[in-house]
Amino acid sequence: MEWSSALIWLTLALLLGLAELTSGALLLLALAIAATLTAAVATLEPSLAVQLLAMGAFSGVLVPLAVWKIRPWFSPRGVAYGTTGSGVEKGRRYTTLEREFDGATGIKINGDFYRLRVAADADEKSGETVLPAGTSVIFERFDGTTAVVHLAPHASHDKEQ
Repeated sequence: MEWSSALIWLTLALLLGLAELTSGALLLLALAIAATLTAAVATLEPSLAVQLLAMGAFSGVLVPLAVWKIRPWFSPRGVAYGTTGSGVEKGRRYTTLEREFDGATGIKINGDFYRLRVAADADEKSGETVLPAGTSVIFERFDGTTAVVHLAPHASHDKEQ
């Protein structure tokens, strides 16, 4: 069997498509589609430079389209990636949790566990890092990877975030 340039591009497209199964970012899928379109161009038997130019053009269109337009359709609703720590959580009410393996007290923000410290203020528990599980707190800010909180006033409609 003789390897034509179109067959090489199709093999590359297949490998990129299979590699996409491990990433889920849609980047490799966009490159696989670009390689498939380049294989179609390669059937016209242009030079290697024209084939590489076609691959670059197809990739330049398909990669941004996949990453910016198509990938958000597959992301969970309500999750703003990259916002944790930017201040969007400030003032939100959270319920404390106790981590199983070390017994640390913390809160979950966007699915991630953060150890907590009660803010230094007029509160009698200021500076505490251990609170009973289920305590309602209000997030103030991050100090490194520690969530600085203050105790929430008692309310009957506490909701865990």
